[in-house]
Amino acid sequence: MGKDKSAKKNQSSKNATVAAATQPPNWPPFKPTLPVVQFNPEAPVPDLEDKIILIRNFWPKNLCRDYVNFLKTLSLTTTPGRPKRGEALRVNDRFQVDDVQFAQRLWHGTGLKEALAEESVMNLWGGDVVALNPNIRVYRYSKGQYFDCHYDDSNIVALSETNGSCTTISTKTTWTLLLYLTSAAEGCIGGETVFYPHDRKSPKEEIAIAPETGLLLLHKHGDDCLLHEGREVTAGEKWIIRTDLCVRK
Repeated sequence: MGKDKSAKKNQSSKNATVAAATQPPNWPPFKPTLPVVQFNPEAPVPDLEDKIILIRNFWPKNLCRDYVNFLKTLSLTTTPGRPKRGEALRVNDRFQVDDVQFAQRLWHGTGLKEALAEESVMNLWGGDVVALNPNIRVYRYSKGQYFDCHYDDSNIVALSETNGSCTTISTKTTWTLLLYLTSAAEGCIGGETVFYPHDRKSPKEEIAIAPETGLLLLHKHGDDCLLHEGREVTAGEKWIIRTDLCVRK
């Protein structure tokens, strides 16, 4: 399965099929104060460190538990069972909201900004990372739900300057950010995020990242995105918070 730019564009537009909430929720505080451990960005495969980066224990398990309990109170929408032409089949429940303040909390209040500025990884992001995408998405995959093979597109995002001025800066998203809130420890079986380095679905070449509570998975998207899928959850629930890295355009 080769890359198809038109298909990628259609895939990214699928985000628009679920309307974003107009009012941001009252997200729980980050307790304990983050980070609780020193982050060590790592690549699951050495020769793909420019495509996939993991940060383990980004959130402690108790914070993940508190957020799952909170997210269960939100009004989630089930994605359409019949995708549009050119879109990958996705079956899950989701909540989407534009929330600049929460994106800033994730960026400034977790240690993420400092971790991505470390010399060993700072050149991976495709430019100067200035913020996270305020388009916050929450995904719940229950038993039998999955996301078929697809690519994540890059998008242009206009952000307000954080210095209090009324000016905006043009940014583009370069890497997808996925924060896993559950794993086998909470009863989630299956649901691996699987990457295929040669843009074809081949079990011999797959790189499977199992859900891990508190794990942050970053993967490059846009023209250099790897073909990937979210495997079917066979028991329990997989909860994810998603946003993207925004670099100055």
